[in-house]
Formats: sequence, structure tokens, C-alpha cells
Amino acid sequence: MEIRPGLHRVQAPLGERFVALYLLVGEDAALLVDTGIRESITETLLPYLDAAGIPRAKLRWAVNTHCDYDHTGGNGALKAAIPSVRIVAHRLDADLVEDVDRLIDVRYGEFRATDGFDDPPETTAYLRSVSDLVPVDVALDAEVEFDLGGRSVRVLHVPGHSPGHVAVHDPANRALLIGDATLGATVPYADGRAAFPPTYRDVDPYVESLRRFRDLDADLLLTAHYPVYEGAGVDGFLDESEAYTELIDRVLARALAAAGEPSTTLELVRLAGSELGPWPADALDYAVFPVTGNLERMARRGLVDARVDASGRRTWSLR
Repeated sequence: MEIRPGLHRVQAPLGERFVALYLLVGEDAALLVDTGIRESITETLLPYLDAAGIPRAKLRWAVNTHCDYDHTGGNGALKAAIPSVRIVAHRLDADLVEDVDRLIDVRYGEFRATDGFDDPPETTAYLRSVSDLVPVDVALDAEVEFDLGGRSVRVLHVPGHSPGHVAVHDPANRALLIGDATLGATVPYADGRAAFPPTYRDVDPYVESLRRFRDLDADLLLTAHYPVYEGAGVDGFLDESEAYTELIDRVLARALAAAGEPSTTLELVRLAGSELGPWPADALDYAVFPVTGNLERMARRGLVDARVDASGRRTWSLR
């Protein structure tokens, strides 16, 4: 639906969740933010364009906010339908946007060797089945303005969830389209229930990015997997996101003290349990992403020691 002039939210199914794509339309061109999975394009976006009377050829750019499959998996389907569209991603995420095997090994397999955490085989198989990746046409290494005709939007570099995460600022609508740059205190199912932890990765850039969003004084905050936030809701969501990073510091300090000996990342996640959030065990383990980020920050601050044990597992202890 068109939520503000020339700004459309196109919500597509994603299992028990959803992924929201955003279409920014000017007098001369349109820009899409994220492509979801293959079916997000074929079953949702293309019918939406046709029903809304937006010529497909007007869609000139598709910006991937980051490398995750549910934001890039529709790239190939979009290219097949609109060959002239230009796929845009930040240089730091571009190789994972283009290659599903690297995405699986580097992004989702990051903790396989060091921490004993990996996606179950069925999750990896699903990821492959809905992803259609193609080469990036424009690899950004600076922030860029796109002229749509009568209005311009700016792509911002906002790392933390991934190194090359970007957001789009639409000043005409006082809107920020942020993908997964900020993740609150839980990622929800479509019905609002808690699905799994906020999977940010690098804490300091993540916090700096959400503080930058505050400085832009947006009245409308648009994410990929959450409701629309307007007015006071914008600051509320950003505050909740920052507060969660501080909560993890406190939870980890207690868990490390309770352990009393070097512990692996997953041991700390499971020891903390419900203090991290209201998730079942299989979802709780995905807290390895933010917990690792916080542990690394605590190590940089001289609060914890990181070691590798005889089995090759990374362990942590209070200094």
C-alpha cells in the first residue's frame, strides 16, 4: 500500500513471518528497497506494480539493504522480469549478495568451527530453494543519492547487523527505510509473537547506526519484519534496540560469574536462557550472534578474556 506520497510498503509472506519491500516512486524513476525471496517478486511485487499502474520499466534500481537471503533472494527473479533494473548493494556485502554458497559458509556458518553453532540442514535447504542470486550491478563504497525525478533519496551506510548494511533516507516523507539495521528486543512472527533474538553482530557500529537514525529526526521508520513505526514510535523502537544491547552486557556478566570457569558462547547463551528473551531452545541458540558481538566488545574493554580450548572452541571468562 502507498503509506505516504510515492512511498509504498509491499508486504510478502515469509513462512510464519513476513518481509516488507519498499517502493519509492518519483516522476521519472522508481527504486525498490530489498527483493525478499524469489516468490516475493513473482507472487507479490510484480502483481503489485501492475495493479498500482506503475510501469515495470520505471523500476530503475533495487537496493539490497544487506546480504541475508530474505533481502536478496528475489534479485534473479526481478532481473528476469525487468532486465534493465540495476541491483545495488554495499561493497562490504556484495560477495555474499552474489553467491549463495559464500552466504551460507561465511554469514550463516560463521560460528560453525569456533562455537559449534550452525543452521539445521532443513534451514539451509530452504534458503537455497528460495534464493536466486545474480551479480551486483552497483557496488557502493560511499553514500549515494538517487534522483527519482521531483525527489531524491539517499543510501546510507549503517553497519552492525552486517558490515555492508545500508538504509535509505526519504527526506520528502521524513522516512527511514532501514531493513534489519535495528532489531528491537525480538524478531517477531507475523502475528507478533517472539520468533528469535535480534541478530545484530557488531555492537558498536550497530549502536552508532541507530543513534544516527535518531539524528535524522525521522517521523516514519520502516523495517523489513516489524510494524510501521510513526511519531513517538520511532524513538521507542530505537530506544528498545539500544537498551537490548545493554541488557545483554548485564546478562553476560551474571552468566560468566555464575559459570565460574571458561565457558563457550553457546554455554553462556543457554545458561542465560530466558534472561535473553522469551524463545524456545532452538531459537535461543541464534542469540550466538548478538552475544558474540557483546562478548567481543567486553573483551576490547578488558572485562573478559577470550581463549580457544583444546577442541578448538572459543571460551570466555571474566577477567
